[in-house]
Amino acid sequence: MDFSLALTFSLALVIGLTLGLLGGGGAILAVPMLTYITGLDPVQAIPTSLFIVGVTSLVSLTLHALKKRVVWRTGFIFGIAAMVGAFVGGRVGAYVLAPVLMFSFAAVMTAAAIAMIRGRRQAGDQDERPQELPIGKALAIGAVVGLVSGFVGAGGGFLIVPALVLLSRLPMPRAVATSLLIITMQSASGLAGYTVSTSLDWSLATVIAGLAVAGSFIGFWLSNRLPSQGLRKGFGFFVLAIAAVVFIKETLQLIG
Repeated sequence: MDFSLALTFSLALVIGLTLGLLGGGGAILAVPMLTYITGLDPVQAIPTSLFIVGVTSLVSLTLHALKKRVVWRTGFIFGIAAMVGAFVGGRVGAYVLAPVLMFSFAAVMTAAAIAMIRGRRQAGDQDERPQELPIGKALAIGAVVGLVSGFVGAGGGFLIVPALVLLSRLPMPRAVATSLLIITMQSASGLAGYTVSTSLDWSLATVIAGLAVAGSFIGFWLSNRLPSQGLRKGFGFFVLAIAAVVFIKETLQLIG
């Protein structure tokens, strides 16, 4: 096994771990990994990322659902709107030049990193009673999140979780669990948008997804044992570093 493939498989475990632990962040690692380490073209890397994130999120969702953490009504309404937005974003992204896709992804990564480093008010942590989002607000926010996620190939957890915490006042464990439901739905829709015109290496995608699922079990196990605030800030700095690498690499390619 060559070094790049070994590194890809190692990072797949990290992708699953972040999804199981934080309810998002998997695609932030998946797209750069598939592009720069595995060597896939961005137009193939993004739908492959959506497949990996979608499968892993589904498994993590099942684990959280067994703990009765998922707020199903809000999740389904938000998720349906996000699926529509993700399909549109995926269809648009399939016809966009690779550098535009990667610069867009790096911009979203930067925004996500800043949000994670700054932290969020844990408004829902003081209230264990789940507050359902109004249907109109859930549809509007879901559509916007899905559009961005489908275009850049991100699962959207870094956008969904704060929306659920601040607007629906869900405790973090419930927000993470409900986010996984939404990510599963919109990843499937975004993948459908891409696969209409893009072929994937399903064997490679399945192997990476299997490793990510294994990582998600570790993330779920750690979810009640580690302080989420410190983990989120540390991951934020890591994501910011990856975004800087993407910006620099793409800029050098354009100049060269």
